Parts: sequence; C-alpha cells; structure tokens
Amino acid sequence: MKVEDLVKFFGLEVKAGDGQLHQEVTGGYVGDLLSDVIAHSLRGNVWVTIQTHPNIVAVASMKELAAIILAGGREPDPETLKKAEEEGIPVLISLLPAFELVGRLYQAGVAGIVSC
Repeated sequence: MKVEDLVKFFGLEVKAGDGQLHQEVTGGYVGDLLSDVIAHSLRGNVWVTIQTHPNIVAVASMKELAAIILAGGREPDPETLKKAEEEGIPVLISLLPAFELVGRLYQAGVAGIVSC
C-alpha cells in the first residue's frame, strides 16, 4: 500500500509533500511523545499524531517515515508546512479522532501501530 492509497481510501487532506505520495507504507505508529516515536517507529511507517509543530517533521525526516497524519482535523503550524515541503514529508489531515483512525488503518492492512 502506498501513501496515495491511504489518501484516497480515507479521504485525507494533503497539506504538504504531495510529490512524495508514491512512497510505500511499511506499517504505522501512533504517539505524541517525540522521543517515543524516535525510539520505536520504523522506516516507511505512517505516523498518527495530534502534534502540529515543526519538530514532527524533523522526527519524520530522521526516521524516514512515509507520512504524518494529523488526527482530529488538527491543522499544522505554517512553519511545519514549510519544513515538510523542504524535507519532502507528506503531512495529511484526518477528521477522525486518533483512536478511530488507527482502528481503520489497521483494518485496511496497515499493521504495527502501537498506542502510547
């Protein structure tokens, strides 16, 4: 499954990184503690979070994550979008709350999502 498949299947809004939607999704991770995401997420994961600040892009870039999905309709900070475009990290928005989104991602075949 690719990031673009998740965008279509879940009706996600693409806020940044639309040129990188072809990336393969290896699994998923959910959490809002950046140090935990750094320690446990894997390359190619999609990351579900409610954090909107620029540091999420730094973490996603360092861990080579496929995309960041902001749950609950949260809007990223302008600086976050700028940094995401520079780093080529897709930032997506879901209106679903994190709990429901993670359940649906799992049902769609995105495995390995851990809740903190």
